[in-house]
Amino acid sequence: MTTFSNVTVLGAGVLGAQIAFQIANHGVAVNSYDVDDDAIAAARGRLTSLVEQYTGDVGEAHRAAAQTAAGRISFFTDLAAAVADADLVIEAVPENLELKRDIYARLAVAAPPHTVFATNSSTLLPSQIMDSTGRPDRFLALHFANHIWRQNTAEIMGTDQTSPEVFQRVVAFAEDIGMVPIPLHKEQPGYVLNSLLVPFLAAGAGLVLTGVADPETVDKTWRIGTGAPAGPFQIFDVVGLRTAHAISAASDDPGSRMWADYLEANYISQGKLGVESGEGFYKYR
Repeated sequence: MTTFSNVTVLGAGVLGAQIAFQIANHGVAVNSYDVDDDAIAAARGRLTSLVEQYTGDVGEAHRAAAQTAAGRISFFTDLAAAVADADLVIEAVPENLELKRDIYARLAVAAPPHTVFATNSSTLLPSQIMDSTGRPDRFLALHFANHIWRQNTAEIMGTDQTSPEVFQRVVAFAEDIGMVPIPLHKEQPGYVLNSLLVPFLAAGAGLVLTGVADPETVDKTWRIGTGAPAGPFQIFDVVGLRTAHAISAASDDPGSRMWADYLEANYISQGKLGVESGEGFYKYR
């Protein structure tokens, strides 16, 4: 039995779907919320694809268990209904501060008083959001990496108002669902993983924007030179180009804004979103 019995995941995009699946795959029934029926239809398709990805990674013998896990996920477009019995809500909506603050203000009214809120934000600090939650002592960050059953870190980062007991419960929950908990001792933009990864990806983007090399050459150089399995543009495709665009567009850095414009013009506007759409910097179908 896990630390939290009733879990709701807000946002059924690439990572939101994976979070819901990972939790369900450890025996917990999960409510998955998104904004409308079209988003839910896309989420159902994403879940079918996840079963295939997961089975491919861990072996065919686990297919039945993966399908059972997918069956533990219920879908909602009504926020109040999705969180009515939640012990833990994990928010995985797009990286936009005002959007997150708005949804937490709604959550504060809709969720039971005991519910713990956790943001999966990759770039925003929980202290930027906490006053919207109505419960800063029961709010923190719980950050997952893409392909979370394989890249199974769970970074836990509180604020100076997060209850130590709540923090430890979330650490225990992360372990319950097969993650390796990474407790952070203080707030840090990007946590540990993205503090290392984002400058690496930005360096790759800079090489392309300035015309030094194309994505394939950058990736090949990195793989050969370091023995790493993937270069920055392969990682961009896994993360998803919409996520990369949203983060870059929200930055005050001119280079980041230029990268956002480049992604929009050359990839996103053409439906090339990375692995999730079957094509990004590389083709996957």
